[in-house]
Amino acid sequence: MSGETRELPMFPLGSVLFPGMPLPLRVFEPRYLAMLSSVLAETDREFGVVLIERGSEVGGGDVRFTVGTVARIASVEVTAGFIGLLATGAARFEVVRWLEDDPFPRAEVRELAPLELDPALVPELATAESLVRATLTRASEFVELPWSPDVELSSDPEERVWQVAGIAPLGSFDQLALLRSTTARELLTMLVEETRAADVRFTAGWTDDPQDDSDGAP
Repeated sequence: MSGETRELPMFPLGSVLFPGMPLPLRVFEPRYLAMLSSVLAETDREFGVVLIERGSEVGGGDVRFTVGTVARIASVEVTAGFIGLLATGAARFEVVRWLEDDPFPRAEVRELAPLELDPALVPELATAESLVRATLTRASEFVELPWSPDVELSSDPEERVWQVAGIAPLGSFDQLALLRSTTARELLTMLVEETRAADVRFTAGWTDDPQDDSDGAP
């Protein structure tokens, strides 16, 4: 982990952004329109994304977690009523201190070291990916999911490991725990455990049929 810090505009959200994952956003709130104008004037066109712990994405007053991901803007589209943008997750960071929210949220952040995937862990990555895709396949028969079971991922293993975590059908708090991983092995172990637990929850919900007539009622 680098000891250097930098100031970064912040966009607290109700979801977690992983490195290498796309982030589509609709920007309409005045403070984030101001943030976007500032970010687009910079060469790197970056802002930070953190998960909201308590509160709402709109209106301010939210409480935020302090580990997040740098989002790098790839494209911007101006439409009636809002601005649409597509960003991509880059480096992870931790918030050293929050700055004033006026005119938009900002923080002093320190980037976290990237996870290095030892070649010996590549088979574990393949196992985790197979489990995630199988769980997506089963879940997609019953619920609408943001990711298809056959979604194409990066061929770079160190980027792919985050993308596999990103498509897993997990809640935001589980995703945050994955984002906080300090090693690739820790990430893969936790990803397998949480995906298996999610699969159990999905399956239990499907098999517990309130319309079951097997008790012989007419």
